[in-house]
Amino acid sequence: MNSDIFEIIKQNMDLDDINITEYSPLTLAYIGDGIYEIVIRTVIVDEANRQVNKIHKAASNLVKAGTQAKMIHYIMDDLTDEELTIYKRGRNAKAVTRAKNASMSEYRTATGFEALMGWLYLTGQSERMMKLIKKSVTVFTAEDNNK
Repeated sequence: MNSDIFEIIKQNMDLDDINITEYSPLTLAYIGDGIYEIVIRTVIVDEANRQVNKIHKAASNLVKAGTQAKMIHYIMDDLTDEELTIYKRGRNAKAVTRAKNASMSEYRTATGFEALMGWLYLTGQSERMMKLIKKSVTVFTAEDNNK
């Protein structure tokens, strides 16, 4: 029995097999943004049962482009060559929009982070994705607490 979330969704929703090499880096970033936010929301909700606006604020701090841009640097040395290539494809993709509270550089770096998360998710590497997210969140949170 496969416990990878993407495989569970595929099987239960009768989705076709995909050829991930045909996906644009921005498509990978789109799905990566969604799965990363689900992970962060799950972690935040698990921390404490609190008012939704406080949950939202805590989650927003971890999913904004500036934070994601910092997080990729925390895990850069842990990336495989293939993961680094996916990150760079996402970072270098030409998006027509950008985050309202981030510089273009932060936005592009965050897009690379999201593309990597999307690629890991779609290739059934959720455990690897979780390991990288955990490390980046742990380092970011520790750094943020030391300010």
